[in-house]
Amino acid sequence: QVQLVESGGGLVQAGSSLRLSCAASGRTFSSYAMGWFRQAPGKEREFVAAINSSGSRTYYADSVKGRFTISRDNAKNTGYLQMNSLKPEDTAVYYCAADIHRTNAVGTSTARTYDYWGQGTQVTVSS
Repeated sequence: QVQLVESGGGLVQAGSSLRLSCAASGRTFSSYAMGWFRQAPGKEREFVAAINSSGSRTYYADSVKGRFTISRDNAKNTGYLQMNSLKPEDTAVYYCAADIHRTNAVGTSTARTYDYWGQGTQVTVSS
């Protein structure tokens, strides 16, 4: 079992930065890959970024590449999503997810491959 709790969302202006955190408990944090997804109103859940268990490999959606950075601190059992140069189109509920079947490999962009999800944190970017 894995429990995930996101935090750090909020209302910001375009061009601002936010850092989301994902606090994990349960299964050994350093044993599984993680991902971040987002879902805007009326839209399907969308892949944002993924990372392998050690943090050595990352993978990004084209829409956030160069602006967002995924990372993790295995000593603190916490994953992060640093979001810079935010745009109104980044407005969504952001979810972190755990793929317990993947360790050295980076997480995938497919939501159904993830086993556990957090409750989400709202990010709103005003123009």
